[in-house]
Amino acid sequence: MSFLLTNKKIIKEWTDYNNHMNLSYYILVFDKGAEVFLSKFQMGEHSAKTTKKSTMVVETHTTYNNEVKEGEEVNVFLSHFDHDKKRLHYKLEMYEKNKNILAATTEVLSLYIDLNLRKVSEFEDEKVNIMDDFISKYKKKFKSDNLHFSNKLKK
Repeated sequence: MSFLLTNKKIIKEWTDYNNHMNLSYYILVFDKGAEVFLSKFQMGEHSAKTTKKSTMVVETHTTYNNEVKEGEEVNVFLSHFDHDKKRLHYKLEMYEKNKNILAATTEVLSLYIDLNLRKVSEFEDEKVNIMDDFISKYKKKFKSDNLHFSNKLKK
């Protein structure tokens, strides 16, 4: 585990007839976690509204390792992060908090988008520097095993 992004308690509305969290809410919880570092990199909701620059997910690979149920808490960690001039590649891990058991993972490939044009754009130097500083600080904690999208970055 590397960088803690968020902690969420599983609510009844997120569970299904199998009495565990429905798959769509895993993605919601992961997305809430991703917003934490996207905001840190000036690419989150605030950026979308003020600068009209943001990211859009283009591909994901999600695993559901262990069920989580109503009332349980999960921690979401950023376990891998990299980028090229236009893409973000990251992996998130969700752990059931009390037992510290891996519940799910999602690996994501996102594009940086100019929302005025609705086209892919290159990251500004300032954002590249923020991301590179973050990578430098946390890279030793990142995991690079079982990644599906590493070959899609154009470095």
